[in-house]
Amino acid sequence: MNYQYKTSGTCSRIIDFEIENGTVKNVRFHGGCDGNLKGISSIVEGMKAEDVIAKLEGIRCGFKSTSCPDQLAKALKKALSE
Repeated sequence: MNYQYKTSGTCSRIIDFEIENGTVKNVRFHGGCDGNLKGISSIVEGMKAEDVIAKLEGIRCGFKSTSCPDQLAKALKKALSE
């Protein structure tokens, strides 16, 4: 299933992704640090959503209370709850 999540508190604005049988696919960040976010997208490709959440949830960016990886974890949690 395809999802789109509007981020909050980060340089990226939107995260598009798919979850198929609990597995994360085709993650694309809009805005933010292009190379880093492409790296994160590549790393989480094919991982179970629960594992991605466990690894990324709570990561902060500098003095911000969140980060792009944390926002991805929030997006996945929301998608799994729907």
